[in-house]
Amino acid sequence: MGSKTESVCEASTFTSIFKDYAKSLHNYLYYKTGNYTLSADLTQEAFTKLWQNCASVAVATAKGYVFKTANNLLINEYKHQKVVLKFEQKPHMDRSHESPEFLLEEKELKIELESAIAALPEKQRVVFLMSRIDKKTYNEIAEILDISRQAVEKRMYKALDELRKITKKIR
Repeated sequence: MGSKTESVCEASTFTSIFKDYAKSLHNYLYYKTGNYTLSADLTQEAFTKLWQNCASVAVATAKGYVFKTANNLLINEYKHQKVVLKFEQKPHMDRSHESPEFLLEEKELKIELESAIAALPEKQRVVFLMSRIDKKTYNEIAEILDISRQAVEKRMYKALDELRKITKKIR
């Protein structure tokens, strides 16, 4: 390995690079992670990336390339695991210390509100949902529905008024 005409894309050169550095790269990753399987996977992925980018990597820099790539892959894996861990912990963090009665009332109110929204006339319901759920401005809603801004305001006012009446009846 070392002549200027040698290319990493040549199978014999790539195989030689793999044989020379794969074990030491795997050991390096194993020492960092303590996980044999993850180290093997990252080693394989690093050499796969070397093969995919062989035309742009010089033989003299191949070792540095695979070690740097493997290290970046490891960092990405740690970031991914951090997100997974955060997601797994989220349900535990969301547990409420509210009383069961409160939670039941909240659930019932949600059902009542959903049915009240469903009971709105279609034009009012569409404007209400576009505004509150899709976070559209009155101008955007007017443009989408091809109506005036004042019509959007009127529909929204009527929808909110109707929902207020319904929620007063509930309480």
